[in-house]
Amino acid sequence: MHAITIERPGGPEALVWAEVPDPVAGEGEVLVEVAASAVNRADVLQRQGFYDPPPGASRYPGLECSGRIVAVGPGVSGWAVGDEVCALLAGGGYAERVAVPAGQVLPVPAGVDLVAAAALPEVVATVWSNVFMVAGLRPGETLLVHGGASGIGTMAIQLGKAVGARVAVTAGGREKLARCAELGADILIDYREQDFVEELRAATDGAGADVILDIMGAKYLTRNVDALAVNGRLAIIGLQGGVKAELNLAALLAKRAAITATSLRARPPEEKAAIVAAVREHVWPLITTGRIHPVIHATHPLRDAAAAHRVLESGTHVGKLLLTT
Repeated sequence: MHAITIERPGGPEALVWAEVPDPVAGEGEVLVEVAASAVNRADVLQRQGFYDPPPGASRYPGLECSGRIVAVGPGVSGWAVGDEVCALLAGGGYAERVAVPAGQVLPVPAGVDLVAAAALPEVVATVWSNVFMVAGLRPGETLLVHGGASGIGTMAIQLGKAVGARVAVTAGGREKLARCAELGADILIDYREQDFVEELRAATDGAGADVILDIMGAKYLTRNVDALAVNGRLAIIGLQGGVKAELNLAALLAKRAAITATSLRARPPEEKAAIVAAVREHVWPLITTGRIHPVIHATHPLRDAAAAHRVLESGTHVGKLLLTT
């Protein structure tokens, strides 16, 4: 088969289309013939040499895919050759075939085509596990989503609204904020021109956000705590703004607030399987009824993954970038 390989860290040109050995479905795995994969920030970090795959995972980038099962390994039940699926991966999505633990596989939702389904696993699993399973967002609460126009952000807006929360977003520029509003965002904050702490307080009568989904890390830490409501929960899932910052613990104590930081890729298979099962139970019905849908910016051929990486790094996209085989 062919896959995108990274011979040495670097820019988008480091992504090389090459012939590689075919994977085999091992114990508890299925082999998927990939129809599409999706580009995530983690893929860029891996290409740059900053985010190696976990031990035992494929060395090729790609944290999600859609396709058809072409082989079923020993010990697998519930899946058969020919099933159309999408899957959460620890790596290997930028390839024509990938072996996946069966617990990380999902059926393609009704109403979503096979290619578009590749935009779902990583963002849905990330948002559901952090905003709902960990931070416990409830109806009537306020959710602040940083990077509202990203793949994660566009899904977080939709899921927040689906459960009856009020959703605030930060994004850069009127066009991106307008797209967020189309998806249901209630409070629109242009981080280039506005202070999100002040804007959020003004919009919530000084209360702040009950849950914040943060991709920035250190750069936003102090202001995120300032923006939290009493009993608020800050979920950090990215470090685009750095890894080290000082924290005023008195401010956190005064609000009886909590901070969590999680990475989906490095979790053991049983934890990923539990998240995928929760997603199938709670989110898949929302997709099949049309209340939630994948937001896709553009599709590129897999062999031209470098072009998609350039778009992601330009910051001009809204939603997901897909790669098709």
